[in-house]
Amino acid sequence: MKILEDRIKKDGRVLGEDVLKVDNFLNHQVDPQLMQEMGDEFGRLFADEKIDKVLTVESSGIAPAIFAAATLNVPMVFARKKKSITLSSESYIADVYSFTKQETNHVMIDKRFLHEGERVLIIDDFLANGQAVTGLMEIAHAAKAEVVGVGIVIEKTFQKGRAMLDEQGVHVESLARIAAFEEGQVVFTD
Repeated sequence: MKILEDRIKKDGRVLGEDVLKVDNFLNHQVDPQLMQEMGDEFGRLFADEKIDKVLTVESSGIAPAIFAAATLNVPMVFARKKKSITLSSESYIADVYSFTKQETNHVMIDKRFLHEGERVLIIDDFLANGQAVTGLMEIAHAAKAEVVGVGIVIEKTFQKGRAMLDEQGVHVESLARIAAFEEGQVVFTD
């Protein structure tokens, strides 16, 4: 998606050798027009999958996931990272390690919102090591729902997440694919 790549070039900041900060438009301040275009693209890429729900993990995945769900005309459910007093004790739970925060979260989805036989699309902001996607796939499997695809806003192809999902035969579509960070600049794959 050229518009996303252009925005990454303009506003993304490379930190070290493996972190891209996109808080100007994706995960702190959110550009709703860009999210709408990404949601439309995810809708186009997964239009033939007969999706029942879109799943993501709070918080950075919520914006692209809600726009994808709106385009697909289905509900969006996000896995919570912290249990609140309003969350049912009947939840599907998975452990997800966050590379950027260097911590493990117990993510959970209330069992009322994910059901056996539902066809789900997972949307996430980044694919690096695949931990968030794997956690959501574990939750979907526990619910006996079918993961029909994974939509990623920004994929870092130099990390292991994509290879792990490819080994499992998961249909993955990424809107921007990064090959490397060189001298503080983003290098996209062809």
